[in-house]
Amino acid sequence: MAGGLLLGSAVAALLTAATPAHNPSSVFDDPPSDKIVIDIATVNGSGCPKGTAAVAVSEDNTAFTVTYSDYLAQAGGTSDPTASRKNCQLSLVVHVPQGFTYAIASADYRGFAALQPGAKGTQRASYYFQGSPNTEYRTHVYDGPHDDNWQATDTTDWAQLVYAPCGVLRNFNINTELRVSAGTKSPDKVSFMTMDSTDGDISTTYHMAWKECPAS
Repeated sequence: MAGGLLLGSAVAALLTAATPAHNPSSVFDDPPSDKIVIDIATVNGSGCPKGTAAVAVSEDNTAFTVTYSDYLAQAGGTSDPTASRKNCQLSLVVHVPQGFTYAIASADYRGFAALQPGAKGTQRASYYFQGSPNTEYRTHVYDGPHDDNWQATDTTDWAQLVYAPCGVLRNFNINTELRVSAGTKSPDKVSFMTMDSTDGDISTTYHMAWKECPAS
């Protein structure tokens, strides 16, 4: 992962130069047979200290998974005020097979939340390609009392999918955030929210849509 930390903000331009899908019905039916490679260009943020985030690509090239091992926000009690918000910005270099381009069709998040009465937990994500003036935001709010796993899905309508420009290597940026407020009912008790399952990992899966590039 350390070798990939140099490529930073390359992801924003994909939304700028990208074009909407013309034939979205086939995006999951015929992904490229060649392997895609996804490298972490940069990983920054209080929710993903160095060495705590990793990326894996599915065998059928229709999804990739980001795994976190130290992503927790908390508030209340004697919690440090800075612990109430954690974030992680991933800049991913996506190497796709020649003749294809991709878009992110949906993203699945999961974790655990222990929220006291009156407390609130928020999971937020934004997505953009390098150079793009457009950023897509999705927010999910959980109210206490809550003591259970949570799961959220961000989706994009097929007609609104934005594809990476053909023949140009761009990075894809994902900025996620967890925020917890203790509220006024139980401010002396700790509330927390994680992107972290019981075994210490949380898999965030991003589903990819594919289409062929026009012949040059």
